[in-house]
Amino acid sequence: MSSDFEAYEQDFGTITAEITNKIGRIPKLSGEEKTQLVLNVDKQLEEVRELLEQMDLEVREIPIQSRAMYNSRLKSYKQEMEKLEKDFKRSRIAYSDEVRNELLGDDASSSESQRAHLLDNTEKLERSSRRLEAGYQIAVETEQVGQEILANLHSDREKIQRARERLRETDANLGKSSRILTGMLRRIIQNRVLVFILGAIILLTIILAIYFNVRGH
Repeated sequence: MSSDFEAYEQDFGTITAEITNKIGRIPKLSGEEKTQLVLNVDKQLEEVRELLEQMDLEVREIPIQSRAMYNSRLKSYKQEMEKLEKDFKRSRIAYSDEVRNELLGDDASSSESQRAHLLDNTEKLERSSRRLEAGYQIAVETEQVGQEILANLHSDREKIQRARERLRETDANLGKSSRILTGMLRRIIQNRVLVFILGAIILLTIILAIYFNVRGH
């Protein structure tokens, strides 16, 4: 699983480098050329989002003891993605000095006001996006904690079941031992009764023998 994650990391690095380069070029362009480059960057950003989703899925499959390191790396990539999106939004409404003068002329001050308004709205959208991302991250972490708890509960359940099996075996062995001891005790009592009866018979025989012997004289 970690090899797949690292492959996604390489793709992420390659695409984000291209995006950074293109974002720097956007303010210098105008018209159809700028529109095409914006569409191209937008498409590449979507590819990066898909890569991050795949990396997120891969992290969930990584063993718990190694997951923290990959979660940290994924978090840094998401932060880099947020910065790219922020830079992209700004670049779409930004112009170089030459292009601004060419397009606006005397209306430059009005354009600056509009640009400031757009940047303010962009900041608000970014804050909302960050809150949503934080909520999503909390949900993912909660799911991971839930999975760990379920795994621990399953392990505890197996231990309890094994303990119950051992108790049943112990009960069975104790029952068997009790029956054996009861049988031995019964035989001991029977043997003592037989010895007592035999002793009584022998004693009675001796007494009778002495009696008849004395009487004969």
